[in-house]
Amino acid sequence: MKKVLALVCILVFATSARSQFSRYVVVLKDKNNSPYNLNNPSAFLSGKSIARRTRQNIGLDSTDLPIVPAYLDSIAASGPVTILNKSKWLNQVLIQSADAAALARIQSFPFVKFISGIAPRVAANAVSNRDKFNEQITGVSGTKGVQGANDFFNYGNMYPQIHIHEGEYLHNNGFRGEGMTIAILDGGFFHYDTNPAFDSVRLQNRVLGTWDFVKNESSVTEDNIHGMYCFSIIASNVPGSLIGTCPKANFYLFRTEDVATEYPLEEQNWVAAAEVADSLGVDLITSSLGYSEFDNPGFNHTYADMNGKNTIVTRGADLAVQKGMIVTNSAGNSGNESWHYVIAPADGDSVLTVGAVNSSGQIASFSSYGPSYDGRIKPNVASVGWGTVIAGATGNPASGSGTSFSNPNLAGLVTCLWQAFPDFSNMEILDAVQKSSSQYASPDDRVGFGIPNMRVAYDLLAAKRVIRNANNVLANDWLKTYPIPFTNAFTVLLKGQLTGKATLVLFDAAGRQLTMKTQDTESDQLYFISFSQLQSLPAGVYLLKYSDAKTKRTIKILK
Repeated sequence: MKKVLALVCILVFATSARSQFSRYVVVLKDKNNSPYNLNNPSAFLSGKSIARRTRQNIGLDSTDLPIVPAYLDSIAASGPVTILNKSKWLNQVLIQSADAAALARIQSFPFVKFISGIAPRVAANAVSNRDKFNEQITGVSGTKGVQGANDFFNYGNMYPQIHIHEGEYLHNNGFRGEGMTIAILDGGFFHYDTNPAFDSVRLQNRVLGTWDFVKNESSVTEDNIHGMYCFSIIASNVPGSLIGTCPKANFYLFRTEDVATEYPLEEQNWVAAAEVADSLGVDLITSSLGYSEFDNPGFNHTYADMNGKNTIVTRGADLAVQKGMIVTNSAGNSGNESWHYVIAPADGDSVLTVGAVNSSGQIASFSSYGPSYDGRIKPNVASVGWGTVIAGATGNPASGSGTSFSNPNLAGLVTCLWQAFPDFSNMEILDAVQKSSSQYASPDDRVGFGIPNMRVAYDLLAAKRVIRNANNVLANDWLKTYPIPFTNAFTVLLKGQLTGKATLVLFDAAGRQLTMKTQDTESDQLYFISFSQLQSLPAGVYLLKYSDAKTKRTIKILK
């Protein structure tokens, strides 16, 4: 994971500073006179994106509307100016220009709030003085771990990092990412298109798209290898050697990080990519990037900025979650340094921030600490980021350490969990992940709620689904039976009317008692009471009589 990067507590544009910058953020005042309408979202969102919102009862708002095209036209026509990307969520535009007159003209537009320098002129051979991707990569010999007798996959080397979460439980039950879409935001995906670890992804055309937000081109294969490592943790499929945590998903690969330099424009790139992911209907964004310090210290974030509200990237990450996606992010690798806190966007209120342990559950010393500046639990959870097995450049197993690797390891499993429970919202999935974790009752500032367990999370959601379905069946009632009609058995769904004892008696149409059940109840609690072995009863009408200390009721049921 990238150790540092920062939010822009935006430096207001000044004429005297123009010469040191070549790229600027133009922050706009409004979206007045937009040709787009919230009543016609198909003009700016895909069907899948709209369906994701509908499924979670998420309404549209002004942040969903694209930037006013006339504003973009005016900016582009102001002189020698290139629009690099834009953020409708934050209503701002990233431009490149060295022309002072054009910049002054843009600043004078009535719809422009201000312009902020965000990155300087950079030499072609520039190298950041920041240790952005400091993971140590080594080879792996032999095969680690064992395959369980009933496991669908032969995980080989990746078994320990999946088993620590009981991730194989999801895979064995048929949830391997089919139909789900993940966007990976990183610094490059070097030669993923020829790496044998991704043969299945390529042959099945499950990389749905790529874009380089640094160079504004489609290819992402010739740049940094870091994103490929992260991709391999999720998507590898080499039975007996490398099986990722979500090997059947679909993917978008977005390069947002310029590894040669460290400036806040990379935060803007991140948000622009997240918005594209949203518009395309992506389910989960996973990002092993983070920002706190820059090549120009004037941009540096402080710990006070890690409050979930200040930085460009954190604001964008939380908005991505508000649009119905899940966002997972690395905590950071600063645990052994004077700055040992999580970095943006890991401070996001709705971001699932992932710290690092080894496959035995031991905390990695490099994993960044919480809490956030405003006192929230960060990181939220932990996964294997110390000695994580990845695919090397040739497709052979390798090993790396860093929260960059703990994050995708868990992100893939969270995606599989959501596949199993598509009727639940993103935040309900994250709540189950946290509640399933090893120290949910006593979280700390190193691994938050601890190490999630996918079997436990699955059971929590399954139980919640039963209750939800029961409430849907009851609607505004408190006593119903199903199925209607019954054959060999039926179930009584009861919402307790008091704390005490209830009696249920089944009679035939002639008033003869057939069977009786009693149930201890508490007020407003749900109970499922089964009447079975009724196959010998003839078809017809039956009466179920309910009674407790205060209430009596009779309902008709059919066989």
